[in-house]
Amino acid sequence: MGECLIDFLPLHSGGEHNDFRMYAAGSILNVAVGLARLEKETAFACKVADDYFGRHLQSYMAAEKIDPRFLVPLKGGRSTLAFVAMENGIPTFSFYGEGAADTLLTVDELPDALFTETQLLHFGSISLLQGTTPDAVLKTVELLKGKALLSFDPNIRPELVRDEKRYRELLQRMIELADVVKLSDADLAWVRPGLSSEEALHELIAQGPGLVVITRGAQGVLAATSEHTSVQMPTFAVEMVDTVGAGDAFCSGLLAQLVERDMTTHAALTRITTDELSAIVRYAAAVAALNCTQPGANPPRRAAVEQFLRLSSS
Repeated sequence: MGECLIDFLPLHSGGEHNDFRMYAAGSILNVAVGLARLEKETAFACKVADDYFGRHLQSYMAAEKIDPRFLVPLKGGRSTLAFVAMENGIPTFSFYGEGAADTLLTVDELPDALFTETQLLHFGSISLLQGTTPDAVLKTVELLKGKALLSFDPNIRPELVRDEKRYRELLQRMIELADVVKLSDADLAWVRPGLSSEEALHELIAQGPGLVVITRGAQGVLAATSEHTSVQMPTFAVEMVDTVGAGDAFCSGLLAQLVERDMTTHAALTRITTDELSAIVRYAAAVAALNCTQPGANPPRRAAVEQFLRLSSS
């Protein structure tokens, strides 16, 4: 549940980055696509415009076999656009989303089925920054607490934060409500400045989540449960094209594994063994690595992940 938008990614031409190609995107939509490609039954909740870009987003979801029942149409609306450029090897984002459809969702617009049929809800990212959508997401999370596994990835974009105090309070509330919290090292530096990854990991676990995972790029992944099961996992070496969507791909791999292992309650997370957590994180890291071998957010399909892991083990 969250944002869906259009990314415009740069085309490399003679060292310049002045031409762009259009991709369906948005962190939360990327996770939904990743889960669907990993053969998990997936629906997406969002308000969608009826402009050209909105129609493209809906066609894209249909092609990926994402259940559209929780999409809320907005007649006369417009879609969020994001331009992504690479600076010193790091993606930078320029968003155009003031008053866009995916910022205008309200909880009253969501069908009852979302609250009765959801096994796992993933949320976060820029959907928590503008319009009525942040309140809709919060109320949905509160209503599903204890009824569905709640997964939170803040995916922070500091340049888009307007009311820092209010935003930090919302992030803190989401951390307390969530069963699974995934952060990048960049998120961590903003949420818990001055703390090491290990210190922040244990501080966050103490605030309510059953599982906290921190992705640190080339430095690998840290993960811990509320019962003090912890692992540190290296990343996979792949031929890198770009890192756009890598964190979202990791989330999809992580959540797919939790579903596959029937770990979709807070209590189940507390029973994860070290070997199970290692296998879950390794799978998620493989999904993220394969995403980085393609331009844009392009999570792999299940067969590709399984083949990659077989080859990596041989």
